[in-house]
Amino acid sequence: MLVLLLLAGPFTQGCDAAEPALPAAGASATGRAGMVVSTHHAAAKAGARILAEGGNAVDAAVATAFAVGVAQPFSAGVGGGAFALVRLPDGTLRALDARETAPAAASSTMYVDPGVPKGASVHGPLAVAVPAFVPGMVELLRAHGTMPLAQVLGPAIELAEQGVEIGPYHARMAGYMRGRLSRETFPETWRIQFEPFDPSAMVGARLVQKDLAESLRLLSQRGEAVFRDGVVGRAIVEEVRSRGGLLSLDDLRAYRPRWREPVVGTYRGIRVASFPPPSSGGAVLVQALNVLEGFELATLARDGAPAIHRVTEAMKLAFADRAAYMGDSDFVDVPIARLVSKPYAEAQRARIDASKATEIRGPGQLPDDAGTTHLSVTDAEGRAVALTMTINTPFGSGITARGTGVVLNNEMDDFAVATNTPNSYGLVDTRGANLPAPNKRPLSSMTPTILDRDGRLFMVSGSPGGPRIISTTLLTILDVVDWGRDPQTAVGSPRYHHQWDPNRLSVEPEVSDAVVAELEALGHEVERSPRHWSAAEVIVVDPATGLHRGGSDPRTDGAAIGWDGPPAQDAPH
Repeated sequence: MLVLLLLAGPFTQGCDAAEPALPAAGASATGRAGMVVSTHHAAAKAGARILAEGGNAVDAAVATAFAVGVAQPFSAGVGGGAFALVRLPDGTLRALDARETAPAAASSTMYVDPGVPKGASVHGPLAVAVPAFVPGMVELLRAHGTMPLAQVLGPAIELAEQGVEIGPYHARMAGYMRGRLSRETFPETWRIQFEPFDPSAMVGARLVQKDLAESLRLLSQRGEAVFRDGVVGRAIVEEVRSRGGLLSLDDLRAYRPRWREPVVGTYRGIRVASFPPPSSGGAVLVQALNVLEGFELATLARDGAPAIHRVTEAMKLAFADRAAYMGDSDFVDVPIARLVSKPYAEAQRARIDASKATEIRGPGQLPDDAGTTHLSVTDAEGRAVALTMTINTPFGSGITARGTGVVLNNEMDDFAVATNTPNSYGLVDTRGANLPAPNKRPLSSMTPTILDRDGRLFMVSGSPGGPRIISTTLLTILDVVDWGRDPQTAVGSPRYHHQWDPNRLSVEPEVSDAVVAELEALGHEVERSPRHWSAAEVIVVDPATGLHRGGSDPRTDGAAIGWDGPPAQDAPH
């Protein structure tokens, strides 16, 4: 899965606008008119190039998104889907749902029926949902961009054709999956992603994807129809159906992205906007913030046990509600307004005991009706895009459609296989709201988020990482708002995560042994987790100066590139 942040408006660091230089490792970037922050430096350059060519934040976001799919094919791309939260210059918010859907032939029992192999929702043809990324990006560009599709696709086509340098993060993901995807079952993925490389020396090698370059070139020339029922779409369907999958051309033809109303709340007077169902991220995020608003976090040490304990308890409460109430709002009633209400947060906060971990047996009692990878972009006009895109787990279903270079998603695993049965991320559905159904969107944790302070753009955030997306985005907001950290410090700070089930607090290695001991004494079961389980990309706009500050997560191969606007023109003589 992937995260990008872009802010639009000459590049800082004295570089050529057509080929912006990267900031020094670990440094924050600044820009007077914009910022591009991405999990891969080549994708950040792609977005910055579009800004230099006169595009707005939406144009740059779409260009960066396609480029990330090329540079990090293990996390996102045209075989997957995306959510985009858009802030227009007047502050209006729009949420574009380009989430994959279950094929029309799907059923609620498809993974528990007799003869269905174990793990069918994770790898292989039955894991593939209807790809939605291309229709989504075309719609986003149509609604709020200014450039033709061919122009914003240019950088991605070049990256696929000429190759992109593999960084340490990419090498780790490829090394992890190399032993989990068999060469015999997934030959095309092996041919492109694994065979050309010595696994002990991947870093610095170049990944060339000629087939993907051609697929993107066809898209630029013929439009999205080539992915619906044209040569690329037909190749995708043939690949899946030849393996026993359900995807059909009718599924591709019928798919439509949808504009939805964002989830909006406030935190300490700041407007917080995030994504609605079929993402659980926005509601869980706002719920947790509502609960935490009742604590004076700024008086507590950010990485001390008292602060971690309170934030963890808020996470547990919100994730318990996720398991019970969340699903595709086109199919089930999701009580968003009640879940994100301040009175409900007060009742939930009362369940937290500062002296011990609380056993959360189930969701809160709602009052009667009276409620991957990420990209963020902003420009000098106050426009912003927070865009999270994914193919789900690394390399998705494992299937690359022959002749296309397209790695296909395994988004069907984001449905519940059955009630109370964990998916790949350990998430459960306790009431059946997230079981598969024809044309249904699976529940997601993607949390593209935009904050406004006093009516002005203040912050853009998001992350990849399954359910850890939500906790990561939450922590970046707390870091900036409560603890006053700059974006680069915020994204580099230690993280922790609790999702209610399993009842376990995961912490990164940088959380000290003494703090872990304190948390265990409070009753938490604590586990140490690898550092690379999420990757926040954050931009903060200084309300006093209008300066954009970007922080790119050091856990990935990303970069932040500042944009100062076009060079000043000499006055006419």
